Amino acid sequence: MIEARNINKSFGDNHVLKDVSVKFKKGITNLVIGQSGSGKTVLLKCFVGLLEVDSGEIRYDDRVFSTMSWNERKEIRKEIGMLFQGGALFDYMNVEENVMFPLTMFSKMTPKEQLDRVNFCLERVNLPGVNKLMPSELSGGMVKRVAIARAIVMEPRYLFCDEPNSGLDPQTSNVIDNLINEITQELDITTVINTHDMNSVMEIGDQISFIYNGELWWEGNKDTILTTGNKEINDFVFASKLARQIK
Repeated sequence: MIEARNINKSFGDNHVLKDVSVKFKKGITNLVIGQSGSGKTVLLKCFVGLLEVDSGEIRYDDRVFSTMSWNERKEIRKEIGMLFQGGALFDYMNVEENVMFPLTMFSKMTPKEQLDRVNFCLERVNLPGVNKLMPSELSGGMVKRVAIARAIVMEPRYLFCDEPNSGLDPQTSNVIDNLINEITQELDITTVINTHDMNSVMEIGDQISFIYNGELWWEGNKDTILTTGNKEINDFVFASKLARQIK
């Protein structure tokens, strides 16, 4: 489980996160949604330590991450997988080298053990045999799947995904959604996904947290989000003409 307890974050006079408390459970897909500028990306950055909270606590299970020293945080970071928006593959490395990178940096595996683990992860994301391809030779969906393989190669306990469907067509987006959901359940990990993609919300929204103007405004799931009486969540969900027609 990952938890925020009354966290606040400001940049000068801009109070971005306002007393946010939220829990993300393991074994399910936890989605954070909200308009651009709502604070959801800042929230994710606080969770992984890229930004420091001004007050409040961030906890990984029973460990208070927000008060740890740099060295103490390093141990938790080894348990975190990160899927960046756009994939963020190293363009000068081939697929095998990209996926192997965390193992080379943080594990004590032999080269053969590392390669075996890389091949296992590539097969898990349905990309066997692409080891020697360069990122420039991959489609957008393949880039995301390689990035997922890299994110899980260290067998993480926690997985953060920042807009995993950005730039993908709807069909490929569904493939990525289902893959993340399957891996979350198989590994029984805590997965947190920042997204504005309503298809993702309706497909894999086991738990949904709606951030509005820096506050936790609404919580629910894919079964309740269409029937809530909350005006702000309705304005977000039914923002398009097509969505309003379906409603």
